[in-house]
Amino acid sequence: MSAQTAQLALVTGTGTPALSHRDRAVLRAVQAGRVRLSDGSALVVDGMFLADPFAAPRLSDAGLIADADGAVALTESGRALLAA
Repeated sequence: MSAQTAQLALVTGTGTPALSHRDRAVLRAVQAGRVRLSDGSALVVDGMFLADPFAAPRLSDAGLIADADGAVALTESGRALLAA
């Protein structure tokens, strides 16, 4: 089990990696370059705050996204997860 898989298992509490449809949609928006971080570390998608205040820390802690100077970028693990 990779570190990212283990982290997702901890985040979901199921023992197996799982992402919600919302998480996958956020990752696709990140991939498209439509997401940035606000000053308070909340995700902003297309200029609107994401309603899930826990998405940024959840996806970041899982190793799927990273801060890239105010923008948000997919990590290698995030890209691999979307490709799967």
